[in-house]
Amino acid sequence: MHVDNTLDKRLPVIQEADLNGKVVLIRFDHNVVKKGTIKDPFRIDKTLGTLYHIVDRGGRPILMTHVGRPKDKKTGRITCGPDTSVEPIVEYLSRKLNIDFHIPECEIDPELGISGLGNSVYRAIGDLKDRKLGGIYLPNTRWFRGEEEDGFFRDNFAVLLSDLADIYVNDAFGSWQPHVSTYDITKFIPSYAGFLMQNEIANLNKVIKADRPFLAVIAGSKYDTKIGPLYSIYDKADHLILGGVLYNAYLCAKYGISIKGIADEDIAAAKELVKKDREHKKILEMPYVVESDILEAKEEGKYRTVSLDEFKEGNSYGYMLDIDPRSFSEKKVSDAILNARTIFVNAVMGFTPNYSEGSRALDETLDRNKTALKMYGGGDTLQEFKNLCPGLYLSVLDSSHYYFFTGGGTVLKAIEQDSPYGLQPVRALMENKERSGKSIL
Repeated sequence: MHVDNTLDKRLPVIQEADLNGKVVLIRFDHNVVKKGTIKDPFRIDKTLGTLYHIVDRGGRPILMTHVGRPKDKKTGRITCGPDTSVEPIVEYLSRKLNIDFHIPECEIDPELGISGLGNSVYRAIGDLKDRKLGGIYLPNTRWFRGEEEDGFFRDNFAVLLSDLADIYVNDAFGSWQPHVSTYDITKFIPSYAGFLMQNEIANLNKVIKADRPFLAVIAGSKYDTKIGPLYSIYDKADHLILGGVLYNAYLCAKYGISIKGIADEDIAAAKELVKKDREHKKILEMPYVVESDILEAKEEGKYRTVSLDEFKEGNSYGYMLDIDPRSFSEKKVSDAILNARTIFVNAVMGFTPNYSEGSRALDETLDRNKTALKMYGGGDTLQEFKNLCPGLYLSVLDSSHYYFFTGGGTVLKAIEQDSPYGLQPVRALMENKERSGKSIL
């Protein structure tokens, strides 16, 4: 496989590595287990190319990923149980690939998780080298005490991991936090980017340096967590569609209304965006929104469509839970969608699962633009696309006009930084290559 010529040459890629006979430790983002069940294997399937390449080139693979949030940030306690186990991932891979993956046993402290690697791990590596095992899958990286903390246990876990393998490969694009398994390990052994990591970075550049006109669709349940990426995207985009709490806060700030469930601090933060848009006029307002008296369900007689034309300063409304599909037929909105050359979507338009018509209408309207590159970021965004438009999703899965990112948070972080190469795990790979180059010299 070739190295993408749009990638920064300072990024070490797996194609450059000598894998034959080497033990290769691979960090994936297989964080797809919810309550012990895989809801969607998309992120696993996207990493199979890297795994195939390693085995084909003679490498002996050790896999690892995080699953969920087993650590209580207030108490520091790490709970290791079936809800955050990698077992469902191993079962899925074993069925799909007919490869025997082994999960080595480690001693678990009920309060502190795993503090070290037991003899079971080293025996398994011996069997891996002797080809008695197809692969090893380590327990959840967040079960290990050092993964997310500083100090002795962090340093110790980094050394223990690096001693397991000859080569490290990071294919966990969705895991942008600098933890031991994504960051510290690169200080010890030769490190490379896997194929998924390379594809995500190359496509991220198509968002950051988008062909214009560039349309972005952004939504979120919290305004404050999206402020940085929202302003970065606003500056890059020609048109912007908002949904969820972001749009509700914007409407309150612009029209002087109050919407149930929207905090005063969110409205105050949105006033800056309103002020910015008075000058640049990039936000495409969705003219029809769906108001509901209740959050819990969609009950006849308790929800209605409201036109923005009806808004008057001082008015109070119930919960605004969806965009009425008619909004996408408005000329200004449909023209912006159909004329765009790049479209980036990180949004679910309605309060799911009861309010989904807005999201369905968005996806179907975007698909009418047959020439634009349409890029979807975020697990919720992709999941709703698959649930609401299954036929459309299957028909475009391998289309050159669509790309589905595996990590929405990572995409937004990179957009905010204006470069995928500023992400700390990516930068760590580049620094590893720079150090190895200097050592050769």
